[in-house]
Amino acid sequence: MGTWRWGIAGTGRIAADFAADLVHVPSARITAVASRTAERAEQFGAAVGAARRHASYEALAEDPDVDVVYVASPHSRHLADSLLFLAGGKHVLCEKPLVMSVAQIEVLTAAAARSGRFVMEAMWSRFLPAYVEIARRLDAGAIGDPQFVDGSFGFRRPHDPAHRLFAPELGGGATLDIGVYPIHLAQFVLGPPTAVVASGRIGPTGVDVATAAVLTHTGGGLSQVAAAIDTELACTARISGTQGAIELPAFMHCPDSLVLRAAGAATTIDAPRVGNGLHHQVEEVHRCLDLGLTESPVWPLALSRSVLETTDAILTAIGLTPAA
Repeated sequence: MGTWRWGIAGTGRIAADFAADLVHVPSARITAVASRTAERAEQFGAAVGAARRHASYEALAEDPDVDVVYVASPHSRHLADSLLFLAGGKHVLCEKPLVMSVAQIEVLTAAAARSGRFVMEAMWSRFLPAYVEIARRLDAGAIGDPQFVDGSFGFRRPHDPAHRLFAPELGGGATLDIGVYPIHLAQFVLGPPTAVVASGRIGPTGVDVATAAVLTHTGGGLSQVAAAIDTELACTARISGTQGAIELPAFMHCPDSLVLRAAGAATTIDAPRVGNGLHHQVEEVHRCLDLGLTESPVWPLALSRSVLETTDAILTAIGLTPAA
């Protein structure tokens, strides 16, 4: 197992947080960054210690000193950027949502298969210590059979048509940006849904600013999920089973502890992140690359597709058309 050389496409906050967390992975090294302007690439590259600083994503795709690219561009660019880097022979870790619809993931999955390169959605929650602990407790039957998941993620941001959250051309909207977190949890625990009932509120720019949905899952379990970018929600979650429950405090997508309620007692389970928590998924990427895998068995493309099937259904139910 050697060193994997990373390139970072995008220079926003999440890209900076990701770069900062790579210090926790000894086998990772940032060798290059890319932005759409030379000035921003220079600034970001200097800040994160990348020697190679590209003024275009095309130049990053052609860089021979990069093995794997972290795609941190706006949602609307995820498909095109991931395809670009696959064509350049790079492995890809792409921010969530991996792409914006089922139609798009079909294109990406086919391209990944042709390229023989590794592709994974950066669903970082799945690899956090708290979520690993959830899986362990569920597998051990700590709460019996899971029956219901209730989760929300919402905050209030002043309406700004130019901000990516509110701009349809950038893939804005509550469902795709943050709704994927409670949806992911529900499907992680209960499996894919067989039915989706949803309602939502469309903002003045045409993106969903709030959504709520009830999902019926394969084994008969139920979940209710909510997301909002114009309203503060509890940002907590609860997994209820036949013999107890697991509670995730705010913020439910990245908790540092859990509460297990079983046998008449409540037990706090500490499961802290290291740093920002973004490096745990990098460790999974490296594990897979070292084994020669093209998908993560923990978070394969099929599970990313399953979440997108749900977001497609929610958006359709509230009157929006998923991306082509």
